[in-house]
Amino acid sequence: MEPEGTILFTSVGLPYFGFDIFSVSLPPNPSDISTQSISETRHTDGVSVNFNAGFTDDETGSVVFVSERSGSSQLYRTRSGKSEPEPERIFTGVNSIFHDRPTIKNQRLYFVSAHEKPSEPYKSWAAVYEARLDREESRVVRLTPVGTVDLSPAVSQSGELIAVSSHGSGCWKGDFRELETEIVVFPAADPTKRRVVVDLGGWPTWQGDSVLFFHRKAEDGWWSVYRCDVSGGPATRVTPPGVHALTPAASHNGRWIAVATRRKGRPHRHIELFDLKNEQFYPVTEKLNPNLHHYNPFFSGDSDRLGYHRFRGESAKGDSVVPHLLPVYSPVKNLRMLRVHGTFPSFSPDGGFIAINGNLTDNAGLMILKSDGSKRWILMDQPLIFATAWSPAESGVIFTSVGPIFESVKSTVQIARVSFNISDLEDSKALTNGKSKITVSTKLLTRTDKGNNAFPSCSPDGKKIVFRSGRSGYKNLYIVDSVNGEGENGEGIFRLTEGDWIDTMPNWSPDGELIAFSSNRHNPANADGFGLYLVRPDGTGLRRVHIEGQDTDADLAKERINHVCFSPDSKWLLFTANFGAVMAETISGPNQFQPYGDLYACRVDGSGLVRLTCNQYENGTPTWKSGVVSLEELSLAEPIGDKLRGQFDEPLWLSCDI
Repeated sequence: MEPEGTILFTSVGLPYFGFDIFSVSLPPNPSDISTQSISETRHTDGVSVNFNAGFTDDETGSVVFVSERSGSSQLYRTRSGKSEPEPERIFTGVNSIFHDRPTIKNQRLYFVSAHEKPSEPYKSWAAVYEARLDREESRVVRLTPVGTVDLSPAVSQSGELIAVSSHGSGCWKGDFRELETEIVVFPAADPTKRRVVVDLGGWPTWQGDSVLFFHRKAEDGWWSVYRCDVSGGPATRVTPPGVHALTPAASHNGRWIAVATRRKGRPHRHIELFDLKNEQFYPVTEKLNPNLHHYNPFFSGDSDRLGYHRFRGESAKGDSVVPHLLPVYSPVKNLRMLRVHGTFPSFSPDGGFIAINGNLTDNAGLMILKSDGSKRWILMDQPLIFATAWSPAESGVIFTSVGPIFESVKSTVQIARVSFNISDLEDSKALTNGKSKITVSTKLLTRTDKGNNAFPSCSPDGKKIVFRSGRSGYKNLYIVDSVNGEGENGEGIFRLTEGDWIDTMPNWSPDGELIAFSSNRHNPANADGFGLYLVRPDGTGLRRVHIEGQDTDADLAKERINHVCFSPDSKWLLFTANFGAVMAETISGPNQFQPYGDLYACRVDGSGLVRLTCNQYENGTPTWKSGVVSLEELSLAEPIGDKLRGQFDEPLWLSCDI
């Protein structure tokens, strides 16, 4: 039987992007670019998140792009000659919840899809495909060999050659900041004739049919653009040190390349032209929108227009709200999935409300949502609060962690019992602007001298809390009385696990029989490798869950499983894992801490593994309740949430202090 119910989860950054596709007309002399000489054209309609675009060759001004508007990354195009952009869905003929990097050339659509599962774990599902657009029924052809991973396809000017950044046929090595990809070229008519032209590089772009430009991190630490002749010879560096030059696009007139840059002392990513003859940069978007990030440039066929995507702006037409809840496409028929604006969601006992944490830095730490997303209340203002657990037995009690996240074992983090009157949520006077403050009573269940205590989960009867604590010098699991907490002499607390490793993020099964958690006890020396474990609440029966497909010791050693929770019937486990590697070049977008983090579910014995998300974001902190929330129950006509302001970070590891 397939899993059923409703899953809430978080995706890092995505709700704040608000990307639209724009382009500008380029003057003959790029030094003439100014706010007076050029203006932007918007090619998308302000709905959802739109990115990674390209001009098509079949219609001047037409753009093909990726959009999240249908609940997953699908392909769309807008045509010229319209007073307002009217995106049209391109149905690729494959059932995939991930598409990327589309190109339309010679009535053929080239794109990345993830609809074919590899035969082994720790390999990306990304592969390049071709579909004919000049036929009503066109068979989709896989251009990437089975067992190989290809990203970032680029089509030559004639359309006869394809270049990709390829992970090859080997298993993923864990790289995600600087991908260890090759540049591979093959004829569009015969993709079996693959040839490696660059041993290390990404994001290829063609100048004609004989020259490729690409980016990689140079030995001096600066991301730079390189040039290579596909007929052979070494690659040569094009852009100088002192500036990060990313995601290049080559003009078809051979005059320049466009790059996204990051410069010391300038916090935003901008699009610049680089003149290949005089080796000089010319700023473009910094003159138009100096305080916005701009990504992934592309040229029109005549090289007269330069496109990119960016946050559409607070006053722009289109979506202007980050909704509290947003439906996401689910690959499982009877499983509804919703992205929550917040972290660590937890349902109330009757499912009518959802407790959430904020973003840990600059908004309220503990809040409650109505389950249709229409209302929000604040329980605790301070931001340093994380990991919620609503008591299954008390509608007015939520448990959470108070203190900094990702800190040492001795940092002071406390388990708190937060009590309130549930009827306050029903009081219509308390529903003003979605920011109403509810009166709460807070009791700390752990002692201040007991270090880092976090990630509470409640027993089904509401009497006990399992949590992670660093009080012994190692992060292990403990159980404490949910009302009285621990006493001065250690009464009221029970140590569940013990060892010089990390046991963390426990979750108590709804039937009370098991506690699931993440641990590196199989290899304590590896602080990044976490397996999924089960134990009874009395400490007996501890075992590792061997998940379907993880057949070798090498597979098990690579596991990075976190944020585990049970299904409402206690028969399934839901978690974030790295089984599917990365789906795109991480450097091409905003910050993602763990872009390989996707949601999976399996039965408690490890069988029946199902991938639930497939994208280029970090997805995590899920929760699961019985019953399927219908779209009609959500406030979708007029989304309710926070103002969309385009507040997201550049990759935190991309430093200009070199």
